Amino acid sequence: MFTGIIEGVGRLAAREPVGGDVRFTFSVGTLPFDAVNLGESIAVNGTCLTVIAHDADSFQADASTETLALTTLGQLPVGAVLNLERAMRPSDRLGGHLVSGHVDGVGRVLSVHEDARAQRWRFAAPAGLLRYIARKGSICVDGVSLTVNGVDAEGFDVALIPHTVAHTRFAELRPGDAVNLEIDLIARYVERLLGEGATP
Repeated sequence: MFTGIIEGVGRLAAREPVGGDVRFTFSVGTLPFDAVNLGESIAVNGTCLTVIAHDADSFQADASTETLALTTLGQLPVGAVLNLERAMRPSDRLGGHLVSGHVDGVGRVLSVHEDARAQRWRFAAPAGLLRYIARKGSICVDGVSLTVNGVDAEGFDVALIPHTVAHTRFAELRPGDAVNLEIDLIARYVERLLGEGATP
């Protein structure tokens, strides 16, 4: 489980096809990486991956065909900038919202506009995901916990403060770029409960 508060920015160092899926090597960049353990989870652009090997400044993780199909990881070029977050601990503050690291789909940057010192970003999202996105609700974009300012039939928009832009891969993104989207966990479970009915 994650919070959507990015801890560091790294890069995609290498990609190696292995048995039909892919093994990635990630440079951890500014991510605090002390006491990392094999088997722990790290969110890479919002995608929960398992550390299978590491050294002082990089780690490796395998991505299944399901992960490659539902996220942007398989499309990113070597050298791409990445948002990184280690899994939360029970004692951590929940600064963003509860994020599973299970990406629901891929969206796209539509536009970026200056708004005083902040920036207004608009994203396209698949129609199947838009129904779960609500004004003033939470959305996770490339692993970053954000508040939805508005939503319509084409997409949604958020406001990014200067700190968020400077300390995430948003500084590298441009209109047309693909992003990973994870809807709020609450919306997912509410639909499941309502679909099953209210019987105990």
